[in-house]
Amino acid sequence: MSIFMSDLRHLISILDLDPGEIHQIVDDAISLKRMRKDGVYLDDLRQKSLAMIFEKPSTRTRVSFEVAMTELGGHALYLGWNDLQLGRGEAISDTARVLSSYVHAIMIRSRSHETILELARYSKVPVINGLSDLEHPCQLLADLTTIRELKGGFEGLKLGWIGDGNNVCNSAILASALVGMEIVVATPPGYGPDRGIIDRAIELGGKLTLTDDPEEAANGADILYTDVWVSMGDEDERDRRMRDFSGYRIDEKLIELSDDRSIIMHCLPAHRGEEITDGVIEGPRSVVFHQAENRLHAQKALLLKLLG
Repeated sequence: MSIFMSDLRHLISILDLDPGEIHQIVDDAISLKRMRKDGVYLDDLRQKSLAMIFEKPSTRTRVSFEVAMTELGGHALYLGWNDLQLGRGEAISDTARVLSSYVHAIMIRSRSHETILELARYSKVPVINGLSDLEHPCQLLADLTTIRELKGGFEGLKLGWIGDGNNVCNSAILASALVGMEIVVATPPGYGPDRGIIDRAIELGGKLTLTDDPEEAANGADILYTDVWVSMGDEDERDRRMRDFSGYRIDEKLIELSDDRSIIMHCLPAHRGEEITDGVIEGPRSVVFHQAENRLHAQKALLLKLLG
């Protein structure tokens, strides 16, 4: 999953960062957030450009990266899949060679993790995984920033994941192993996280429990986390998924099992009334919008690390 090549740094998996680098990015994100509130901005990325390729649409990924580059003195280009020759069948390797001769980094949000790996293989500049079917490392950098801000650290915390064992869940499992958090993942049978991700987390010494019982994941948890039951590309499975995930909703009753000071996370967009109730997402323990804001600050810190 990690594909460091010589001195060229990519972020394809959260494993492309070691624990020290994660802590550095989180610390920098918090500092950058304070600076922004004080009206202080850096220009470290002046005259640098980020190409943003979107095979899948996004609100938070697009806006946070675009604003991040602007506020660091650089420039971001939005490139829809069908706006490029990729939409007409050009090889991703050719696109990588051409784009990386124009820009200083490429962020891509793709349906296939293999597409991102191939782009990175042929790129002469850093490639950032803005989401794939396997991982969402940028989301986890924002999540870890949020947890650090609100909980003070990571060691000894329990994260209860409830719902689909999807790309965000995969990255959460790996990130938890890297920073010393326990994670309990509760999914319906057949919807568990990627087997290779599980094996890698265990190799890293991660404290990981897999269950089909949402109450086990919620019990004593410091953080409860969920995501949509029907992701982009899964719409044809909607009826089946709605049946299979019945009982995996984060509601007021479930959060009573968590720690008295637990926080509730969701990477958005949310389908209110499905994976999470309206009362919970708007309730006092919800940090969903705090978490969304931190996409900007964490991505600033990441861009500075890769390009600064």
